[in-house]
Amino acid sequence: MERISRIAMYFEIVEANAKRSLCLRNKVGAILVRDNRVVAMGYNGTLPNVDPSVGLNKDGSSNTVHAEANLIAYCAKHGIPTDGCSLYISLSPCNKCAELIVQAGIDEVIYKEKYRITMGIEMLINQEIPCRQYTK
Repeated sequence: MERISRIAMYFEIVEANAKRSLCLRNKVGAILVRDNRVVAMGYNGTLPNVDPSVGLNKDGSSNTVHAEANLIAYCAKHGIPTDGCSLYISLSPCNKCAELIVQAGIDEVIYKEKYRITMGIEMLINQEIPCRQYTK
């Protein structure tokens, strides 16, 4: 009997999770895995009570909270340890999210697509956190 690999399964979960996003620009999903078990999931979206159809704030900044930030905040709020976890995400992290990943003690990042700005990947590598692109 043939079965799906763990990493392929993780990315199917990531993609399904991204479908929950109401972001108008890019739907991103993320999961944290420890000991081959998904411990938390997140996707990008607006803060509670913020209209998702409004893509930018009045000052031109985005009102979207990135999937990694949502995921790490959820874990902090509910006491879920993030240290030693692997992060699977549909889009490589931006610089700010890479900072959160470092501070959260996440051990590795595997992403499906590369974000156009690669400073996040560079930061993770400089912090000796393995960061690689998933290929089937």
